[in-house]
Amino acid sequence: MALLEVRDLSVVFQRKGEKPFTAVDGVSFDVDPGQTVGLVGESGCGKSVTSLAIMGLLPRRGNRVGGTATFEGTNLLSLSDNQMRERRGRDLGMVFQDPLSSLNPVISIGLQVTEVLQRHRGMKGDAAKRKAAELLDKVGIPDPTRRLSEYPHQLSGGMRQRALIAIALACAPRLLIADEPTTALDVTIQAQILSLLKELVTDTGTALVMITHDLGVVAGLCDEVNVLYGGKIVERAERHALFNHARHPYTHGLLGSIPRLDAPKGEKLVPIKGSVSDNIPWDNGCAFAPRCPNAIDDCRQTMPVLETDGPGQLRCHNPVELADAVREGAR
Repeated sequence: MALLEVRDLSVVFQRKGEKPFTAVDGVSFDVDPGQTVGLVGESGCGKSVTSLAIMGLLPRRGNRVGGTATFEGTNLLSLSDNQMRERRGRDLGMVFQDPLSSLNPVISIGLQVTEVLQRHRGMKGDAAKRKAAELLDKVGIPDPTRRLSEYPHQLSGGMRQRALIAIALACAPRLLIADEPTTALDVTIQAQILSLLKELVTDTGTALVMITHDLGVVAGLCDEVNVLYGGKIVERAERHALFNHARHPYTHGLLGSIPRLDAPKGEKLVPIKGSVSDNIPWDNGCAFAPRCPNAIDDCRQTMPVLETDGPGQLRCHNPVELADAVREGAR
């Protein structure tokens, strides 16, 4: 049984006097205990909004959230603010994208970790401080006892990110959502953070939803990958199957824009033309059609549906030929 079942999740933003904007459009996926599921796509594809909707962190005004997000038999989207506060931190944890803005700059790291322990585990005083130091040590922060009294600006970017992970894991949540946890970190620190997340999932059995635009992150961490574009899932597959033969032109483009050590000298990267704003409404066809090298007439007239395609699922009228996809994946 899946730990989290998301079905037909939709988020529509609307301001007075403006046309509604659909940021998430019918997204469905499952997360099993101990599984790492990736949500992948460019900025603006709906990844972060999906996670914020599941966690109940979207503003109450100016948006409409539909569908269900069932966690252990309970639809999170139907819970009140107070009920979600009891869930967040205890059962659900989240690592946000920017640790500098996510951590309170005027409160010490120790207090920000211990307040989670006090709220959800009833720990107080020295016991909470000792546990906080243990958590900082667990995520690889040196001299954790001293760091408890320091403020976010006194920590490096990597240590701030580790502190956020410590806060998210303070109550051993059964589901952890990591929203671009390696953004703005150098390559060495990125590798350390990803190794830490992988180790924690393996050791504790925590389910992880990894939100990223970096398919290199996906390659080393995720079990299943969901590729989003225009608020919809356009391709879903197990990690190896996706990298060996990506079928959607968008997924193929994302893979083609990644630098590779085994590429011939002087070979240029192949970017996806245009930007994520260059799309058409899904009701009129495929949102990716204006940027797609494989676009045909049907792509601009009929919305493709998500259908089974070999080991995965695909939403495309004219996918990359399997032989070409396999050959590209073998490079």
